[in-house]
Amino acid sequence: MKQDKSAFKPLQKNRKAYFNYEVVEDLECGIALVGTEVKSLRDGKFSFADSYVTVTEHALTLIGLTIQPYTHGNINNHEPTRNRRLLAHKSEIKRLKRKVEEKGFTLVPTSIYLRGNLVKVQVSLCRGKQLHDKRAVVKERDLNRDMRRELKQLQY
Repeated sequence: MKQDKSAFKPLQKNRKAYFNYEVVEDLECGIALVGTEVKSLRDGKFSFADSYVTVTEHALTLIGLTIQPYTHGNINNHEPTRNRRLLAHKSEIKRLKRKVEEKGFTLVPTSIYLRGNLVKVQVSLCRGKQLHDKRAVVKERDLNRDMRRELKQLQY
């Protein structure tokens, strides 16, 4: 039985990024991994804590993504916090570089997923939220939760 190349399996979302930033645009990138990193990613042994993407003239670099060493690895296991190169088209890199140089924009990894057998990273162009915006989101979420509880109680 052949596996579909477009099969999409999410591994993890960066929920903190959606809370701290307003997402303007998304881009799918490949990621250059070594050795046992793919096996650790498939096991979910990674963390987005304070990770971000820098743009140089010819490349995107993912900084701060922690991938734990593979449990069944040997002495050739990978370094957990190394910088990883993201794979994107040259025109996309140039466009993102122009956007990031504008005031208030940054690149943040928002999710990691499998497409077929390949590991992909969704990089989002984001603008930071103000404190009052974050408070409004929390307030709205609490109101929606209370409303759902009330409706559930009325159904029974």
